[in-house]
Amino acid sequence: MRLFLSFFFLCATSLLFAGDLSIDGTTDRQQALYKAGEKITFSLTVLEDGKPVAGKKLKWTRTGDDGKTTNGDAVSSGTMPLTVATSMDTPGFVRIEVEALDDQNKPILGAQNRPVRFDGGAGVEIEKLKSIPEPADFDAFWAKQKARLAAAPMKFTKVEVPSPDPHFTVFDVKVDCAGGKPVSGYLTIPKDATLKSLPATVSFAGYGVSSAKPSPRYQAISFVINAHGIENGKEADYYQALLNGELKRYGLNSEDYKKPENAYMNGMMLRVMRALEFVKAQPEWNGKELAASGGSQGGFQSIAAAALDKDVTKCTASAPWFSDLGGVTVGRLCSHLRPDWVEGIGYYDTVNMAKRVHCETTLSLGLGDYTCPPSGICVLYNNIKAPKKLTLTQGATHSSAPPNPRQFTLSGS
Repeated sequence: MRLFLSFFFLCATSLLFAGDLSIDGTTDRQQALYKAGEKITFSLTVLEDGKPVAGKKLKWTRTGDDGKTTNGDAVSSGTMPLTVATSMDTPGFVRIEVEALDDQNKPILGAQNRPVRFDGGAGVEIEKLKSIPEPADFDAFWAKQKARLAAAPMKFTKVEVPSPDPHFTVFDVKVDCAGGKPVSGYLTIPKDATLKSLPATVSFAGYGVSSAKPSPRYQAISFVINAHGIENGKEADYYQALLNGELKRYGLNSEDYKKPENAYMNGMMLRVMRALEFVKAQPEWNGKELAASGGSQGGFQSIAAAALDKDVTKCTASAPWFSDLGGVTVGRLCSHLRPDWVEGIGYYDTVNMAKRVHCETTLSLGLGDYTCPPSGICVLYNNIKAPKKLTLTQGATHSSAPPNPRQFTLSGS
């Protein structure tokens, strides 16, 4: 790895907490993609109310899937950016983190009282990223889980609740399921729907504990489920108690995956499949169009939906979680929200589910997102052998994106 560093300084003045302070980062290519060994140059500018500002202390760190780390200090300029140049000799991603510091070397706080920082990166020969071997009995394992589900009759309750839109009817739904918890969500159907007239979308939730929310869709059936088979529409204290108690750090205990059928995520996957079955049983469904959508953990569930139910015709997964958890064994940067790797996790790893996806799939990632690292999502993308699209956003993390994001999109099949 080669590392080059140059700093440029200029004159502009600003108060420490005045205005809207941010750090803008770019690479020397519109698409931040490179060949092994090529020079990658990041340009980083401190902005106040959208204009370059001088005199801010900066600390930067370069890490990457090659296992190498370099860091340095600088002071912002008002006329020229800070540039950090690097390279990588193996497929994967370089990560650049830059933080603005005050005179006591503490993070400067900007909008919403968050540290003023940039987190982004660049990819190197990402088309060569591969997953580690999957469990040899992957398909047999999931055939067994489907048999468990089939043995549980699909009994359900539908209770009509107030609709956020007068053109739709909303039901609070519970559907019996294998695994100990029901499917729990809101089913929304246009009031003028006729038999076999509508496409359907099943939507899944991100990591956490909360109620589902009705999501009316124009001329479509919408089924939004919570992740845990819990009650919907309760007070916040109900969900907080579960998050602090029964569901604290759910899915993150590696010991559970040593018997993968008993892992928390097993029940979640059973509920994903049962939710799809329930929607397909609705008399208004047209029998042709079935979409799965969600972000983060919801993206993990959406990919699983498309892999485990061949009737899914479209999958949208934003920053899908649980992707390439085995990548840590070959040195790739890993998520900070994950169980430690054991082989049983492979039954749930999104990259292995991706090999079974046969429908149109739309993915996205942030080049600064290390809850769902870009390398893992690219492995997932590479494993899909169907029409697919991946949008990459520079400077986006799992919880934030730049106000004017720089994006580029890959496609394939």
